[in-house]
Amino acid sequence: MATLTADEIIKLLPHRYPMLLIDRVVECDDRTRIVAIKNVSANEPFFQGHFPGAPIMPGVLQLEAMAQAGGVLIMRIASGAPGLPFFMAIDKARFRKLVKPGDQMRIEVEIAQIRGKVARFRARILVEGVRVSEAELMCMLSDQKVAP
Repeated sequence: MATLTADEIIKLLPHRYPMLLIDRVVECDDRTRIVAIKNVSANEPFFQGHFPGAPIMPGVLQLEAMAQAGGVLIMRIASGAPGLPFFMAIDKARFRKLVKPGDQMRIEVEIAQIRGKVARFRARILVEGVRVSEAELMCMLSDQKVAP
């Protein structure tokens, strides 16, 4: 099982702060499964407006974190082939608990199907072992390259 640091993730994804939503990869089999971590800090810029006095991480950013973990997996499967992973679809998204500053999100993503350059994933986020959100996502590996 491979692990990846933030520097290694940046080499695979085009996202940068504040849109890079995974801090490290703790498990990756380079075939079907990846587990990433996001430490949710009170300093995240979205907490200023979502919501003052009662900060919670927006569901759309949880979905983006799932998609980014899936993007890392598809890039690892592609073994360094040039290209960018693009988010294509979301199905069956569910938000079950709030994610707050101080939480550590464990993002688990598993490939359900691959056809050519398109992959369908099942993803979920856990905080302290409790499922907080889940979705099915689709991603495509494009021919565009990551900027240095």
